[in-house]
Amino acid sequence: MATCEYTYTAGEYEVSPQMKEDFARDGFVIVRTLLDKEELEKLRQTVGGADGGMLSNAFESKDDSGRLVKVCLWKHPGSDVTGIIARSKKVAGTFEKLLGGEVYQYHAKVNIKVPQHGGAFVWHQDYGYWYNNGLLFPDMGTVFIAMDRADKNNGCLQVMRGSHRAGRIDHSRVAGQTGADTDRVQHLEKVLEVVHAELEAGDAIFFHCNVLHRSDANRSDRIRWGYLIAYNRATNDPVFEHYNASYTPLHMVDDSEIKRCTNMTDFSGKCFTDPADNKNISGVRVKGH
Repeated sequence: MATCEYTYTAGEYEVSPQMKEDFARDGFVIVRTLLDKEELEKLRQTVGGADGGMLSNAFESKDDSGRLVKVCLWKHPGSDVTGIIARSKKVAGTFEKLLGGEVYQYHAKVNIKVPQHGGAFVWHQDYGYWYNNGLLFPDMGTVFIAMDRADKNNGCLQVMRGSHRAGRIDHSRVAGQTGADTDRVQHLEKVLEVVHAELEAGDAIFFHCNVLHRSDANRSDRIRWGYLIAYNRATNDPVFEHYNASYTPLHMVDDSEIKRCTNMTDFSGKCFTDPADNKNISGVRVKGH
């Protein structure tokens, strides 16, 4: 079965009934050229500019072999370039239509897999984590925006087509990480297709929170940066306070505001999170992609 792909073209892009049908069936859709070269460059400067950018708030996470992924994690969009992207119609608006209602940012992050040493992640569902965070329904999803080419060699995202229809799978410690039940995953692999989401810089994959996904280590000589934004339906507000965001109105903006935004250094209001600092919160775990 071919991967369902769409292309963002300013003034023409829309979430069509076919896209919604594809998302409901497969649990994901790919949108090519979601960000153009100018928008990508603004994003890169904001995340890792000459002064360190947002990466001054980053921490490192290890896989079972000791390979590292650098992660920068925050709750709210803010008013910098990353926040404007998260609040844009082509990103947040797409998920509102795919999830069927108003959404807000649950959290966002940048994952960096360095050349040769970038870590891998085991099969998991995002809702496998979020279920324990007071979220009653899987009315959630994540968009992964490639900041560099992501392919099989540098550890691109892999998704199991249609696995969201299997419902939430039990999660436990797997190979030093928190992953989906390995027996259930192995059975699903026999009947479902595994898709390598190979993306060019600026391409994106929107996927449902119950889709099984994983990624290999980066054994190439190229870096792999990914900007990920997780959205929750406004009607699915967590029933208790958590280190991720409770319902906070998004204040969506036109796509053109990304290029108009000049804020690449003021990150006030984002609420950066480092799990090592959340000693008062039980069960803090960082997902990977």
